[in-house]
Amino acid sequence: MNEATIQVQKLTKRFGDFTAVNNISFEVSTGEVFGFLGANGAGKTTAIRMLCGLSKPTSGWGRVAGFDITREPEMIKKNIGYMSQKFSLYDDLKVWENIRLFAGIYGVPHHTIATKTDEMLQRLGFASEKNSLVKSLPMGWKQKLAFSVAIFHKPKIVFLDEPTGGVDPLTRRQFWELIYEAATQGITVFVTTHYMDEAEYCNRVSIMVDGRIDAIGTPKQLKQQFESESIDEVFRKLARRATRKEV
Repeated sequence: MNEATIQVQKLTKRFGDFTAVNNISFEVSTGEVFGFLGANGAGKTTAIRMLCGLSKPTSGWGRVAGFDITREPEMIKKNIGYMSQKFSLYDDLKVWENIRLFAGIYGVPHHTIATKTDEMLQRLGFASEKNSLVKSLPMGWKQKLAFSVAIFHKPKIVFLDEPTGGVDPLTRRQFWELIYEAATQGITVFVTTHYMDEAEYCNRVSIMVDGRIDAIGTPKQLKQQFESESIDEVFRKLARRATRKEV
């Protein structure tokens, strides 16, 4: 097992009397593709906000990219990438303007941005679209561009929050090729998804229920443990344990 890029011990987040994240512990290795699953309201988003340095835990401890999530949130933000279902792009900016904007936000040295932009667009086959407005791009192109922008600064970890929502199955498979390529470069990929077939592509998967992590392991291990044919079946069995309403 490689060195852990994410370490979490007894992490808890309460809002008044409501416990959104309840005493979770896990590790994610460098270059691992880690699936973070759970029904709406299970606590995934709250947990991710703490890992990204956007929300302080009520109790517990965590380190992301070597930095303490409570004491060093700004250092964490510099060492991670993030992509949401909305693709995190600005539709009314050109392709190259989006790249320049996010490269600046992520702290990429200004004198290297233009060259790296051209290299990235060539690699993606998007060179001819450099001056196109993002809103004119097909959905699959936007998705690939957003992911490439999220790892433009070569972060140690990229958080993908339901990145394939609303795209067709072929585009989803192509997107996962980009994920594997990033992982081979040593980038840890932390991904949430509602597509259980995608969970099968992860090295390991955790499943949250009512703020707890009720299962964690490789897809093969979880299917054996819960005597199921698929991760979807495992997920449904665990989701039935949920008692709280969607939040």
